[in-house]
Amino acid sequence: MASLSDDQLSEHRDAFSLFDKKGDGKIDLSQLGDVLRALGQNPKTVDVKKIAHDVDPRGTKRISFEDFLPIFNSVRKTKAQGTQEAFIEGLRVFDRDGNGTISCAELRHVLTSLGEKLTDEEVDQLLVGMEDSQGQVQYEEFVKTIMAG
Repeated sequence: MASLSDDQLSEHRDAFSLFDKKGDGKIDLSQLGDVLRALGQNPKTVDVKKIAHDVDPRGTKRISFEDFLPIFNSVRKTKAQGTQEAFIEGLRVFDRDGNGTISCAELRHVLTSLGEKLTDEEVDQLLVGMEDSQGQVQYEEFVKTIMAG
């Protein structure tokens, strides 16, 4: 994974400073998860607590941006990516007939209303060429196509 550019580093430093309540260039460890999330990461609360405990078991320490950066990079590198199998398994729930397909309308509803909601236009782009003549989508092929980029 590429390191941060100078512009990204500057943006991250600015975001970090927004959480600096005392103006000393540091944040409370209790804010670690908030700062990570503000910078586009989505660590689990349990992971944030573990990282904070590893840094300071008592949880009273304040950390500088320089101390924060390796933590951020670690979280960024281990950012949980859904696996192809997990996405397929998630869509299998909607396969009522057990034949490897779900209705295009149902898939559209899932993509526009659950989790990170997509717009109708984004869903239209994803579904181009995926729907068969009966209005069904082979969800395994759909996931493979999407994940292939």
